[in-house]
Parts: sequence; structure tokens; C-alpha cells
Amino acid sequence: MAEEFTLAPMRRLIKKYGDLKVSEEAGEEMRRAIGEYGSRLARMAVEMALRENRRTVLARDVRAAWRVIEGVEEI
Repeated sequence: MAEEFTLAPMRRLIKKYGDLKVSEEAGEEMRRAIGEYGSRLARMAVEMALRENRRTVLARDVRAAWRVIEGVEEI
């Protein structure tokens, strides 16, 4: 899943918080982490839509999934 994200934006994201050099490996690791997190979020958002018998994932599904993953609320 991480291959869906390009390396350059990952490195820019890290650099945004400090004017430091960012190794290619750091960019790769960020890409993997974001890909993994995004996959969990997408899977849960789809589950929420399916529970309501919808064939469309809505913004509210993504927000609710994010809140569950972050531990702000339960399903």
C-alpha cells in the first residue's frame, strides 16, 4: 500500500518541521507508516458504510474511523 505514495512528499513533510536533511530511508519509513495508517483508516471507514448498508463511503465515515483509531471514541 505504501507504494501509492511518492517519496518526495514524505520527505517534504518531515522537512516541514525542521530544516534538516532527510535520508531516503526516513522518507521510505514515513511512506510505510502513512500507508499502513491510511489502510487501517480506509478499511474502518468502509466497514462503517457497510454497517449502514451504504455503497458510498462518506466523509463522516472517515472522520468516525479516525476518531476510533485515535481512541477518541468507540464503535
